[in-house]
Amino acid sequence: MPSFAAQQSLFRAYDIRGSRQHFTDGFIHALGHAFAHLYQSQQSIHNGNIDVSNCQSDNDKTIVVIGYDVRDSSDSMAQTLADILSQHGLQVIQLGLVTTPMMIFWAEQYQGHGIIATASHSAKDILGIKWLVNHASPSSADIQTLYQQLTSYDGQNLFSSNIAKPIYHKQQHLPAAQVVNAYADAIKQVFKQIYHPVSQTPSSKLDLVVVIDCMHGATSNIAKPLFAHFCRRVIMLNDTPNGNFPSGNPDPSEPQRLKQLQQNVLIHQADIGIAFDGDGDRLMVVDNRGKVVTPDHLLYLLAKIAIIERPQSLVSSLSSAQVLFDIKCCHHLPKLITELGATPVISKTGSSLMRQQMQQSNGQIIFAGELSGHFIFNDSRFILYDDAMYAALRLLHWLAKPQGTEPNRTSNLADIIKGLPVIVSTADHYLPLPDSMMSDCSIVQQLARFCQYLQQLVQATLAPVTSAAFIDQPHPQAVVACAPSLCTCSTKSQSMTLEQAQALLPVGTKLSCIDGVRLDFAHGFGVLRQSNTSQNLTVRFAGDSIDDLIDVQTKFAALCRPFDAQLAAQILAIVAE
Repeated sequence: MPSFAAQQSLFRAYDIRGSRQHFTDGFIHALGHAFAHLYQSQQSIHNGNIDVSNCQSDNDKTIVVIGYDVRDSSDSMAQTLADILSQHGLQVIQLGLVTTPMMIFWAEQYQGHGIIATASHSAKDILGIKWLVNHASPSSADIQTLYQQLTSYDGQNLFSSNIAKPIYHKQQHLPAAQVVNAYADAIKQVFKQIYHPVSQTPSSKLDLVVVIDCMHGATSNIAKPLFAHFCRRVIMLNDTPNGNFPSGNPDPSEPQRLKQLQQNVLIHQADIGIAFDGDGDRLMVVDNRGKVVTPDHLLYLLAKIAIIERPQSLVSSLSSAQVLFDIKCCHHLPKLITELGATPVISKTGSSLMRQQMQQSNGQIIFAGELSGHFIFNDSRFILYDDAMYAALRLLHWLAKPQGTEPNRTSNLADIIKGLPVIVSTADHYLPLPDSMMSDCSIVQQLARFCQYLQQLVQATLAPVTSAAFIDQPHPQAVVACAPSLCTCSTKSQSMTLEQAQALLPVGTKLSCIDGVRLDFAHGFGVLRQSNTSQNLTVRFAGDSIDDLIDVQTKFAALCRPFDAQLAAQILAIVAE
């Protein structure tokens, strides 16, 4: 039986991804059999609901769509998976080079099953796979179950004697034009519904000059014709598919990665600059003055669009629409979202986790966004997925066509952003995960318990009878004892006066431990959490001014210092964007 211990690290929180060297022929073949078992075990078969040619299917066949991104070996990996699924009796429809949202779109035309060979925004020497089962992305537990299934494959037998003997199905290769046109037509129909539900005549193009950076990724062949259909003038950058990514990693959130886009916005006097990541599910934006729009502000604008443009059926059926944002987003968002008449809901980081919450919300969550640039509309007009091209087009239409409740709004993006609260922040910063050999608890767990203790200490002083007892006396224990059911870490002792506790966590500070440790102060916030995709901590800090930002970092450093002095120093060394 082959051993895939080296591949275990590829099975991450959201997908399969890692170094090219681990994607051996044996591993890919075993993975194909694991996927075959996964799809054959599905009991719920869904038929497509959009009438496009070549979408007819028999109810007794399981259909899986398969595509790939631009990076070297993605196409051959997708072909291998397709061959194995076909050998197991599954009906495979090959899409060719597509974005991840396009794979999702086509999966939705059939039964909600799909696979794409992609490593998203990662470097060229990284490979990966994303997939969909019954219209849903896999959970972390599902991904680990797939790995366990993989390790049980012995290269000879199928996974279960209950699965019928394989019957090879011929694969169907959809023409590239059909793959793109059906997707583009569905998007065009959305804007007809929103802006021209009665008119049969085509509307004039948006009076916008748009610069688009495809970063040599999967949007390269698709973005220009799609955006040119809507916009007066489109200038393209890095729009040749190239798995070597000659201009850098296809990651628009990397520092300095948007410099070329910023320069071209100014050169062409454009209204907006747009950047897509390698597989087309992440969006970053540059305003007409060449300044990068912070993802927090972009999230707010797209949430506003989702709220004011939602169908009347949702307006009448929902008492209060909800907007989901991840724990790394800034402290201004809850207030801004509330002012839009929606309910802000904080979430763990992870677009797949957000999609699951939206699918289970019965339409209550109408929009979700992440600091990393994933944005999801949930208004029943298009796929429930983070499609960067679709999100960008929603923004462009809103910018160019003020109407309804906003007849006097400017279409100047920089002026719109200027009217939003100032955010002085650090980037989403990665720090080495400290060694926790001296404790069974991670640094994140220790920090969470420390903050919970300090919050209890400060809140206790609000009770008149007990407040005097804490004022002048150091408390002997600074960390709440760990619950035995959770861990067995040793508890550090630290003298902490009430004055010190109040300085670190002033009255009114909000603490969230749903994903790491997040603290919201009066004029800023900070978050420290363990990455889901690497052995690192991710941290971000923000304030209303540079002084507020430094104050937040200083507080976090002081909170971390009892557990790891080096981590505290690293936090203080991070500079604002």
